[in-house]
Amino acid sequence: MNSDSDETKLTIGSISNDLFRVATLSQRQSMVGAKRFLVEAKKWASSLDHKSVPSYISEIAIEVKKRDDNDLSLESAEEYLMYAVILQNYALHLK
Repeated sequence: MNSDSDETKLTIGSISNDLFRVATLSQRQSMVGAKRFLVEAKKWASSLDHKSVPSYISEIAIEVKKRDDNDLSLESAEEYLMYAVILQNYALHLK
């Protein structure tokens, strides 16, 4: 694996981990913590702008970046969880 794919894997894994935390903390009604991890996920998603990734990964990154920092409902928590799983699966199988 080359350095660029290692960096991409780290970035996607970091977005996934932060989105898992957003989902979990939102479901527990810990909105301050959830907001903090959403801000971090948005930063990681921005760093994917110049990476070569499949379109569905780019679309998730775009969706995460455009979310309001206070979008922490149970409905959005389910979406964040879904995105986290998709991103995690991609990162785990990235070669």
